[in-house]
Amino acid sequence: MATARLSGTENRLVSLPLSRIRVIMKSSPEVSSINQDALFLTAKATELFVQYLATYSYKHGRGKEKNALTYTDLSHTAEECETFQFLAGIDILPKKILASKYLKMLEKEKRDGEVREDNDDGEEEEDEDAAVGDSVRS
Repeated sequence: MATARLSGTENRLVSLPLSRIRVIMKSSPEVSSINQDALFLTAKATELFVQYLATYSYKHGRGKEKNALTYTDLSHTAEECETFQFLAGIDILPKKILASKYLKMLEKEKRDGEVREDNDDGEEEEDEDAAVGDSVRS
């Protein structure tokens, strides 16, 4: 591909802002420079992927009844369709929950973390007591 710059026509072939995609791509430590062709192809591939995800979710979701695509449709697609399961696995499209439920989950995790820290401290104290007991016996 001999083109060094995107012409105005090619730039209009993508809807996503190329400058934002460049910033996202450069955020990876392995990337030092980005070829214009690679930038354009990444933008186009991303658009096609999002379009496919939205179309599939709409056709197989409950939003058809309301003539709308909902977050629940997308989340359901990510969990049920093998092609999109990688989105659910890394929490890109997690199941929708209420904020109050999320706050309760955070509180529980915090309490569980404190309990684990207390247990870890207790085990260290037991190890120290055992070491002192061994040295006293010697």
